[in-house]
Amino acid sequence: MLRSDLVGCRRCPRLVDHREKVAREKRRAYRDCTYWGRPVPGLGDPKARLLIVGLAPAAHGANRTGRMFTGDRSGDWLYRALHRAGLASQAASTGLDDGLKLRGVFITATTRCAPPDNAPLRVEMENCREYLLRELALLRNVKAILALGKIAFDGSVRGLLERGAILPRPAPKFRHGAIVRLGGHCPPIVASFHPSQQNTQTGRLTEEMLDAVVSSAKTLATGH
Repeated sequence: MLRSDLVGCRRCPRLVDHREKVAREKRRAYRDCTYWGRPVPGLGDPKARLLIVGLAPAAHGANRTGRMFTGDRSGDWLYRALHRAGLASQAASTGLDDGLKLRGVFITATTRCAPPDNAPLRVEMENCREYLLRELALLRNVKAILALGKIAFDGSVRGLLERGAILPRPAPKFRHGAIVRLGGHCPPIVASFHPSQQNTQTGRLTEEMLDAVVSSAKTLATGH
């Protein structure tokens, strides 16, 4: 029910127009591909203890493949880190049929449609929050959240507040490597820079830094 509701969503006209325009026009390198061109559902282990939250599908990544962090360089970084941590069956993700399996992890995003310039509007993120809340309700074993980027961090905090979390004072701020604990028996949030090219190519985020936050989140989720 959740998947069908999400994939059929057309709440945000700007995002619908953009995702479908990208899917029609395509990038030259993928001109022979059939683009997904719809909202992208989360993926992973339904008994996951670790939830990873990203920003939004990339126009020629998940918007093309239909799977979060699949088919783009951000995904390359993320899945390599998850594989090194023993949370993914392989270090690369290229498409729905590539055999990837996640172990104890579920991956989702604050916005499910590819936004222009990778920048969803506040109203678009608010329109999408229902899907994150429904996933949290279904993922009953989640013990930790890894938020990739400030938007994912803020969206995770707001989502937990709507589920009864208590906001500490002072209010938590995004900082790479920070661990935020909200009151109300909610899972802690580990903050990380997003593995976008803007961060990885400039050295703001290194593979060692990403490995460290994945390890921290895994330890919080599993106890070891």
